[in-house]
Amino acid sequence: MLALNRSNLAEGKLKLDASAPSKLPPVRILQIGDGNFLRAFADWMIDMANGAGLFNGEVTIAQPLARGIADLMNAQDGLYTVLLRGVQGGESIDARRVVSCVKKALNPYAQWAEMLATAQDPTLRFVVSNTTEAGIAYVDEAFVGGKCPDNFPAKIAALLLARYMALGASAKTGLVFLPCELIEANGSKLRSYVLQHAEAWKLPADFITWVKDHNVFCNTLVDRIVPGFPAAEADGLYGEFGFKDPLLVAAEPFHLWVIEGPAAIGDEFPLHKAGLDVVWTNDLQPYRTRKVRILNGAHTASSLGAYCAGLDTVKSMTEDPIVSKYLNKVMFEEIVPFVPLPDAERRAYADTIMERFANPHIRHELISIALNSVSKWQVRVLPTVKDYAAKHGKAPAGLSFSLAALLNFYHGKFNAAGEFEGTREAGVYPIRDNADVLDILNTAWKAAKDAATFTQVVLADARLWGEDLTKVAGLAEQTAAALARIQAVGVKAAMAEL
Repeated sequence: MLALNRSNLAEGKLKLDASAPSKLPPVRILQIGDGNFLRAFADWMIDMANGAGLFNGEVTIAQPLARGIADLMNAQDGLYTVLLRGVQGGESIDARRVVSCVKKALNPYAQWAEMLATAQDPTLRFVVSNTTEAGIAYVDEAFVGGKCPDNFPAKIAALLLARYMALGASAKTGLVFLPCELIEANGSKLRSYVLQHAEAWKLPADFITWVKDHNVFCNTLVDRIVPGFPAAEADGLYGEFGFKDPLLVAAEPFHLWVIEGPAAIGDEFPLHKAGLDVVWTNDLQPYRTRKVRILNGAHTASSLGAYCAGLDTVKSMTEDPIVSKYLNKVMFEEIVPFVPLPDAERRAYADTIMERFANPHIRHELISIALNSVSKWQVRVLPTVKDYAAKHGKAPAGLSFSLAALLNFYHGKFNAAGEFEGTREAGVYPIRDNADVLDILNTAWKAAKDAATFTQVVLADARLWGEDLTKVAGLAEQTAAALARIQAVGVKAAMAEL
């Protein structure tokens, strides 16, 4: 079987779609993050824009950790396959593309000098990152010349210092940062932590001014489900492709990249002109609210009840007659009307979410969505509940049921290994959350006389929700009634009654 490399690509031995050589001058992009998401999201988009002749982005990928895939990337000359499968706009999509925009990959822990040289390259313009949500955080770390810092913002501070020392502090030497970590205000937070390191390291005042005035840290919102390497299908896919690709990554067709930044930078990074769903805006918040309330809110509102009703995946929720009816109720009657966007836009987005939930090629486990559900419910569902109650005088029935299902899911006990577990008909399941959350709920369950008193105590505990939820009109009463029915007849029967 053929190897995936640039020699075989240039000789036409590989029957595939890849970017053609561009006559445009190259734009250098440093990407800190070698995971499936960025490779199937940002790099795929850059490659699509390259192929359309609108851009010539050359990407250098740097591992965020000492262990990564840089060696494997370089063995394939930076080439890998993105496989898109699913339904979009009612149309079935099954497409693949060999991404060719990655020129090399680095392990900065072993190649810090080369990493610094990349930062000092005058043609470098953009820095894209995904170091997980925990990556953008301030961790006190001493500056040691010639050594790669461990903390991501510290790495950026060190790279910017190298660029400043080599190229000076002009507007032309500044960089544009496009962090893809899934936290709110990701660009603003990265900027603040970089400056915090600069202050802690007592770096020159001119350097700090240059970072503030001539480097742009954009807040972004990213959205695409990327399951990653399709291990169960790999051999069959290799046979179809005619080459082996251990870096193959599968993703859904849907993609959205919202970037809060100057329109002029959008002209420099014209992915949106290639027909890609990239939005440049001066206000990210409506898009974030839409995603958090509709996509994430629907996930959190339905997943725990569906799991305790015996289902295992998001797709199975769309196929179950009772759970799917509940999902549609909370989505279109309770969540969508309170997203602050035009009705046609928010309903169209909700329709795409339902298509994505039903994607047969995505196995999204409900138990993985259940991680840290208390804080997720507070962020993703509670704002909608409060908006609904403000308009209608009481909390919505469906989302009140979701809170009851959450409390039922968290009814567990510690096993011999000290792990908190719940039980459903199919057996035990892990309940993973902050230790304080588990202790509060476990203590409350042990002391509970009935669903009503338990609900009253737990909803009033601001340590869980950030406020006293018994003050939300009708929420405690409806949640207690739903929890009592779940205890009496089971989750699915109680959902059917609703």
